[in-house]
Amino acid sequence: MLAPLFNNPPMFKHQQAFHDFWLDNPRVLNFSDAGSGKTRATLETINTRKTQGLAQRTLVLGPLSILQPAWGNDIDKWTPNLTYSVAYAKNRAQAFAEDTDIVITNHDAVKWLEQNPQVLVGFNTLVVDESTAFKNYKTAKRTKSIMKLAQAFRYRVILTGTPNPKSVVDLWSQVHIVDDGERLGKNFYHFQNQVQTPYQVTPTVRQWRDKPNAEEVVTAMLSDITFRVKLEDCIDMPENIVTDMSIDIPKKLRKQYEQFLEDSILELESGRVDAINAGVRFRKLQQMLTGCVYDSAGNVHKVHNERYELVRDLIMERNQCLVAFNFKHERTAMVELCKKEGIVYAVIDGETKDTQRSEIVDQFQAGNIKVIFAHPQSAGHGLTLTAATTTIWASPTYNAEHYEQFNRRFYRAGQTKRTETIRIAAADTIETSVYEKLEGKRVKLHNTLDLLKELAESRAAA
Repeated sequence: MLAPLFNNPPMFKHQQAFHDFWLDNPRVLNFSDAGSGKTRATLETINTRKTQGLAQRTLVLGPLSILQPAWGNDIDKWTPNLTYSVAYAKNRAQAFAEDTDIVITNHDAVKWLEQNPQVLVGFNTLVVDESTAFKNYKTAKRTKSIMKLAQAFRYRVILTGTPNPKSVVDLWSQVHIVDDGERLGKNFYHFQNQVQTPYQVTPTVRQWRDKPNAEEVVTAMLSDITFRVKLEDCIDMPENIVTDMSIDIPKKLRKQYEQFLEDSILELESGRVDAINAGVRFRKLQQMLTGCVYDSAGNVHKVHNERYELVRDLIMERNQCLVAFNFKHERTAMVELCKKEGIVYAVIDGETKDTQRSEIVDQFQAGNIKVIFAHPQSAGHGLTLTAATTTIWASPTYNAEHYEQFNRRFYRAGQTKRTETIRIAAADTIETSVYEKLEGKRVKLHNTLDLLKELAESRAAA
């Protein structure tokens, strides 16, 4: 094994196992649970191949919401010697033209890549994150596009913790990306007839259902290229993993944020801001960062939705989740996105009656609800939600007690699985410092004034 290049902690045993597995097998499926560290293990393998002179350029495809928060930030953290560019629609050609080791782009970019195959000259590694985006062969043009494009890559891996959420046929196109149809066949309809049986629901509608043991049979067919670990089996990992994810906010919003912050600091220095007013200003800053700006008439204007698209994508890649929100506009945005995806959800906040709360908890613990959106003050005490394995903070609370109590809804006695806490913050804003102080139980509404003072001092030092 090569010596580590940086002063990072060593990979966990299962990450090292995947690293070695992909080195030995050029085309693989990583179906490990969300939160097990698939991204780092993938990057470390790419890095090793680079030091061996085997890796050329790498293409990473993933959901739009996680391109920088997951991949870009992890490259910076774990493999900083690897250069990368993030290709959005507005800068796609430029990003591919840059001589970077890795280009990160979204799933829908495959249609553009199919029309511009010349930009992939010099690439030999393909990583498809959250590969279930390509599970629909019959109706999704982008699935057919990636199946064609994948053939040009020597090294390939797909990453997902939920490869067949609805049916075993969801695996066919995902596996085809990796092995060109070697194991499950080159014809989708032939595969479907092998693993499913049609049932006549109405005179004009047929429904296909998986045959008994179909999943076991297909799993055996894929065993030589499949790597999977469950989160609870990663015994050298902490029982609860805390992951920070940052998002970029639009330039216009950042300008508004910076101006409001500057005005707040000036008022602080002039002595016109006390602890109560500081709390009000922090509330305003938080509202701005979470996607809403209030005008002088009190009207609400939505300015960005990227935060909630990230939350949606994190939910879809996991089993049962709790999501903490602070404002109604956050709840509304996340509920709307879940409705579009058909995700079964519930809400617990100040508007939820006690009888409803009990029913929601029972249904969640029984596995009938995938995600609960909850206000920390309403769900911080007295609820046992150990069916969840992930808590997502859509934005930080400013109350250390609410933070600790909400996290204890799932990470407590009765929890039999390893868990993860994901904290989302707007990059280079006060949100990141709030999370740091929450760990020290220092944040409460009455000492937001101290946070403003620290910001003023840090700016003066800069």
